[in-house]
Amino acid sequence: MPSFQYPIKRVGDCIYEIGIVRKGMRVPVKIFANESLLRKMTSDRTLIQAMNVAHLKGILKHSIVLPDGHEGYGFPIGGVAAFDVEGGVVSPGGIGYDINCGVRLLRTDMLYDELKPRLKDLVDELFRSVPSGVGSRGRLSLSMGELDEVVRIGVRWALEHGYGWERDEEFCEEGGAMKGADPSKISQHAKRRGHEQLGTLGSGNHFLEVQKVDRIYDERAAKEMGIFQEGQVTVLIHTGSRGFGHQICSDYLKVMERSMRKHGLDYIFSVDRELACAPLGSDEANDYLGAMFGGANFAWCNRQLITHWVRKSFEKVFKRDAESLGLNLVYDVAHNIAKFERHKVDGEVRDVIVHRKGATRAFPAGSELIPQAYRGIGQPVLLPGSMGTASWILLGNEKAMELSFGSTAHGAGRLMSRAEAKRRMSYNQVLGNLGRSGIYVRSMTRRGLVEETPEAYKDVDAVAEVSDRVGIATKVARLVPLGVVKG
Repeated sequence: MPSFQYPIKRVGDCIYEIGIVRKGMRVPVKIFANESLLRKMTSDRTLIQAMNVAHLKGILKHSIVLPDGHEGYGFPIGGVAAFDVEGGVVSPGGIGYDINCGVRLLRTDMLYDELKPRLKDLVDELFRSVPSGVGSRGRLSLSMGELDEVVRIGVRWALEHGYGWERDEEFCEEGGAMKGADPSKISQHAKRRGHEQLGTLGSGNHFLEVQKVDRIYDERAAKEMGIFQEGQVTVLIHTGSRGFGHQICSDYLKVMERSMRKHGLDYIFSVDRELACAPLGSDEANDYLGAMFGGANFAWCNRQLITHWVRKSFEKVFKRDAESLGLNLVYDVAHNIAKFERHKVDGEVRDVIVHRKGATRAFPAGSELIPQAYRGIGQPVLLPGSMGTASWILLGNEKAMELSFGSTAHGAGRLMSRAEAKRRMSYNQVLGNLGRSGIYVRSMTRRGLVEETPEAYKDVDAVAEVSDRVGIATKVARLVPLGVVKG
């Protein structure tokens, strides 16, 4: 692939910019990266895709690439863009196929020394309890009426049916449900794919990971989140809306492609047809938003059910109830979503719709949109690693509101494709490397394990460092894996 042809200007510490260098671009591109991460972005279509996003109607300030940015569908993964509600658009390619792919972190009162003798037993029990893999079916099979209720109320459905603790809802982004979800806007095909997948992990980069706290950087913030000591055991759950959300995205990409000429947006076809979109306020946009919010609610409920079975697994292995083990939810964040928010643009507060594609909301202390318990410190930001690599807890910062529409990275970001990972690594190599690091892994398939080898991902520590240096999210704690369940 030829090298990136457009000038990139360094405008601050780990901040770069591509100006309006191509006809049709409405705003510049802002990139948060170090030199190594930036070099990788120039080797694929990441920055070209960010420039393409800058052509969309109603885009404000800049098209953003976060430090984990890499090539995606339409938007780069690790891409953020905000559009004015008057004259702007919504684009499914700016949210992604896995609607509300996200992570939730549980903390415990346990230390590693207590866990270590039973680690393999625990991971084996988690592997049995939480269905994983491509097309996996959950332990529940919902009627279409029950699925519609999940779409409408998200985490609340799980709590009403005994899957969780009442306080879990408070510690989910949006309280675990987007208002405005409309099951009537979701196809029967999507519902048929989703009705047996609630409570499943899925495949790809999704995982369920038992971890320990490796290092604490911000003791005050960590303590507020229940993170009290290095060696403390935590659990990270990374999954989304499964085939349900994928089908919603597929359905509406077709709807929007068919309607773009009608709305005077067909110029996008000459830029990148993967950026199919619809004007805010149009029937197509309203229908998609109702469906997408429903997909997001499904994902929150999905992670809630997995949380329930994680707690039950701990209880079975350690013969203690989950309450006494301190298995509390720290926070649950969305990585693929669009939301109506208010942000300052050119000194004026504007109503906008923020697309976050492989990006985490990172709101600061004082925000009314984060749990009361965290308003004194800021929103927890969760950056998952991949099997053999660290994960991070960061903290939302006021600077993110200024620079990135209240957003930061969502993880490491891929360094090599799944095909390349399979060419370079074998199953025995990956398993051996993890074993030598003291990490016990259960995976549904050999191929899935190889495709998700830690070597396939960027350095998550570098991603966290860039976020911290720029100030869009600051370091709280580093977590390292002990045992992993993969699809």
